[in-house]
Amino acid sequence: MLLPPTPLTLLCAILLCLPLAVIFTFTTPSSTTSAASFDGAANSPLPITTSFTNLTKRNPEPTILLPPRKNPVKNSQIQNGTTIANITIPPPSPPPPPPPPPIELAEEEDVPLFKLASRVDPSPKPKRKLAFMFLTTSPLPFAPLWELFFARAPKKLYNIYIHADPTFNYTSKAFDGVFTGRVIPSKPTRRHTPTLISAARRLLAHALLHDESNSMFALLSPSCIPIHSFNHTYRSLIKSRRSFIEILKDEPGAYDRWAARGEEAMLPEVEYEDFRIGSQFWVVKRKHARIIVRDRRLWSKFKLPCLRDDTCYPEEHYFPTLLSRVDSRGCIPCTLTHVDWKESYGGHPRMYEASEVGPELIWTLRKSRPRYGDEQSNGSSSSVRRRHDPFLFARKFSPGSLHQLISMAKDVIFKD
Repeated sequence: MLLPPTPLTLLCAILLCLPLAVIFTFTTPSSTTSAASFDGAANSPLPITTSFTNLTKRNPEPTILLPPRKNPVKNSQIQNGTTIANITIPPPSPPPPPPPPPIELAEEEDVPLFKLASRVDPSPKPKRKLAFMFLTTSPLPFAPLWELFFARAPKKLYNIYIHADPTFNYTSKAFDGVFTGRVIPSKPTRRHTPTLISAARRLLAHALLHDESNSMFALLSPSCIPIHSFNHTYRSLIKSRRSFIEILKDEPGAYDRWAARGEEAMLPEVEYEDFRIGSQFWVVKRKHARIIVRDRRLWSKFKLPCLRDDTCYPEEHYFPTLLSRVDSRGCIPCTLTHVDWKESYGGHPRMYEASEVGPELIWTLRKSRPRYGDEQSNGSSSSVRRRHDPFLFARKFSPGSLHQLISMAKDVIFKD
């Protein structure tokens, strides 16, 4: 026989069932939340990977939430009211530089320029001038030193041309003073690509068309400095009847460089026996500048992309190979820009730091003898042994050495 419940027993039963009711209430999903998960509603959180994004309807553009520099985010709540995450987010890496335009597109735009330049008179008009051509991807770190160099020069004896990579964010004063208005229409350049060849040819074309008196054309890098006065440089170059370009045969690794685009990619235009290597910084006569901008045959091979970067240095191959084939006797097979490869790193030559820069270094660079190329390039081995052409420029110098260079410019660098 069942006894009727008393008030006390009812109260106990209610107290025992209360926890189960609470658990059931907080663990059962509502139909609204379930629909949001499948529809991708704005209030549902995105998966957390390397950064958080807030894609609410009020803020349709993604917002990257970055941690403080010193105190990483811990137990921080994302302000969409849905997620708490325990994660430390590293700062974003800088974006990679934009790739240069396809070489075919740049070439189409350059063809009319090169055609015009190839028709100029190969003989310079008096009075003969030097064309200083700077190929750079940034402002010139040694512009103040070059200002002093050109300050001692008659303006009727030189011209300046700059190919400046347009992807760099230059200030309004990036090229002022003697460099004002000297930047030619330029295109992006990148190492291990034929864009550096195109940039040099572009400089030559503009220099040929700009002034009929340009007689010698010197290609320089932003890390180059002069190691003689302008007068000494002018006299050394103008009196020469030949170009100065390093032309080396059978260098270590030459075959890998020749085959960098594929085993037979250079054939038949460039046989391995005709392949040469040399410094990308040279001084060429007007006659050879015209040959370079006119060339189509060898360029059709050197413009091809390489399969590997570690053997791809087109700017060190194209110019010596071309001039060696066309007019080897018209070239002195050496560069007049001193560089130290004995302490190279990552495919770059030694860079002189500020602590190393002093009068002794300049005097040592001046006394150094250039390396001359193979016998064929110069006509006879005996004439090579007799030559000792002076280095006129040197690289690479760190930007931090500018103060030391300026301080000894008058009494050392420009004192011949």
